[in-house]
Amino acid sequence: MSKRRYDSPFFPSSTPRSVDGGVKARSVRGAIGTSWWSGRFIEVLEGLGVGGRLQRGRGCARRGQVISLEIDAGAVTAKIQGSRAKPYRVRIGIAAYGKAEWAAVEESLASNAWFVASLLAGQMPADIEDIFTGVGLSLFPRNADELSLDCSCPDWEVPCKHLAAVFYLLAEQFDDDPFRILAWRGREREDLLGRMNAADDGGDDGRAGAPLTEVLDSFFESPTPAPALKRPAGGASLLEQLPPVDITVRSRPLVEVLRPVYSALRDPADRSL
Repeated sequence: MSKRRYDSPFFPSSTPRSVDGGVKARSVRGAIGTSWWSGRFIEVLEGLGVGGRLQRGRGCARRGQVISLEIDAGAVTAKIQGSRAKPYRVRIGIAAYGKAEWAAVEESLASNAWFVASLLAGQMPADIEDIFTGVGLSLFPRNADELSLDCSCPDWEVPCKHLAAVFYLLAEQFDDDPFRILAWRGREREDLLGRMNAADDGGDDGRAGAPLTEVLDSFFESPTPAPALKRPAGGASLLEQLPPVDITVRSRPLVEVLRPVYSALRDPADRSL
């Protein structure tokens, strides 16, 4: 079986150069991330055959060898200091969705008040993947072909330890801020929340955003008149309008037990109630 390139005698192992102020992994042992969305990201990577190789980059990520890490629409880019003087360049690409695709996602999100409230609170709704699936898209990559992985190091295995280190740190960054997942797909936090705020204000009576002191006279008024109550037909009491109730109290039908109470409580001026 062939050896990995960096295990070859032509590429002897070497010690990476130290980095001051590098991006260092927060976790020192155990699983990566604590939120469901970072866990889901790791689960997806494992399903694509990438997650099991993250351990290769764990030491690199925990030592702070990553000089910089940027998340933009369609690409995560990073610089990692190895044993060479020049840092390695890493890129993890994914398809970023366009305006029409994001409009479909946002329309679907806005139709559910729970999704809007969760996003405005800075949380990733647990069923948000269903929203993307419902409009024919995917939040996370569905197969390895959706990811383009590139590193300038001499290692020929993919992912190399530098790519693995970036995936490791990426999971932690998603854990800290779930909106970075959406930014990777092409929608920045401010743009999405602005649209969710607009959706949250939609359907009001035009008073949204007005100071409370200016709407005190009408604040508690219903925007539509309440429907008029109908009087019981034929002078029958409310009890007579109830559907059959198969309940007895000491062998007496419930309606018969309640009749004296209703008679005592109803308005003497209107015996039709």
